Amino acid sequence: MTPVYLDNNATTRVDPRVLEAMLPMFSGVFGNPSSAHSFGASAKTAVATAREQVRALIGAAHADEIVFTSGGTESDTLAILGALAATAGAGGATTGRSEVVISAVEHPAVRKLCASLTKTRGIVVHEIGVDGRGRIDRDAYAAALSERTALVSIMWANNETGTIFPVADLAAQAKDKGALFHTDAVQAVGRLPFGVAERMIDLLSLSGHKLGAPKGVGALYVRRGVRLGAQTIGGAQERGRRAGTENVPGIVALGAACALAAERLPSDTPRIAALRDSLETGLFARIAEAKVLGDPDSRVANTTSIAFADVESEAVVRLLDRRGIAVSSGSACAAGSVEPSHVVRAMGVLEQFARGVVRFSLSRDTTADEIARTIDCVSDVIADLRADALDPAA
Repeated sequence: MTPVYLDNNATTRVDPRVLEAMLPMFSGVFGNPSSAHSFGASAKTAVATAREQVRALIGAAHADEIVFTSGGTESDTLAILGALAATAGAGGATTGRSEVVISAVEHPAVRKLCASLTKTRGIVVHEIGVDGRGRIDRDAYAAALSERTALVSIMWANNETGTIFPVADLAAQAKDKGALFHTDAVQAVGRLPFGVAERMIDLLSLSGHKLGAPKGVGALYVRRGVRLGAQTIGGAQERGRRAGTENVPGIVALGAACALAAERLPSDTPRIAALRDSLETGLFARIAEAKVLGDPDSRVANTTSIAFADVESEAVVRLLDRRGIAVSSGSACAAGSVEPSHVVRAMGVLEQFARGVVRFSLSRDTTADEIARTIDCVSDVIADLRADALDPAA
């Protein structure tokens, strides 16, 4: 039986049209974009086209605001370390801004980096809590902002629950205090309409393998006028903000994926949301003691995180895999852990449900037949696990 892949927040399949666009970059257009000859010029043109395609998808004002990176983690790192480095003046003197504000449900790429900055540099990090739907505490956020805030980093959409954060409002509040605003938009780009130029966002991270491009390529949007200290020192690539010979095949693939997302977003979103809703309706009709985590009124269309009482999510994932269905027990970066994720803990999910959280993340390739099969298999697996838990001989 054909496998069902519902773990698209971990990674997506490379779209055939994206693969078609990138393949010539391995042989036909193989030059170094920095070279002065025609081989280099062809590669440089391909990179420029991709830069424009990324710009168009996220609604940036200028193509030179796009910096290509190796992925979301590097983009987050460059945004945070680069912004903090830019607050240092001559001789290492600071502007007096040495505090960072994040949410309690940020991706580990942000949370672990900020924890390291606290230990190694004494940076004060304010971690803002969320409510039971994963929505940020707006009062606590406002209270954390001050003239000492250098940077705010709040994700656009949560990778585990799909909950969307009000980044435009949060950015405006940060700007009122003179702070820079960064958003990890890895799970939002290609899934939500964008317009960074008018949302007062200074820095935005995205990753290719979340929207149909291969792993190993991403981008950081840097609004014109924002100073950013380079973290990779060497050549003058990416306007001196990220040294190193460009990954031309990956960059071209990212551009193609962004162009495809821009074209398909209006039609993909309602169809995928309907499939997600059908999955939830079907599961809840057959499984008692199950609930959606996150904000059902404000989430990305492709994601549902469901907590099943009295089962272990790792067992659910394993048994579904045996039936050819791929899902996740929360964030891919926490795979293998038997403890509830930091997102689940931050939301205050009851212990009865906290260990049984399963994330289903759909794509434009997901079909109604796959959803129907998933409902059947999940229902059987949950019933079997609960029966085993009640049977002392099991």
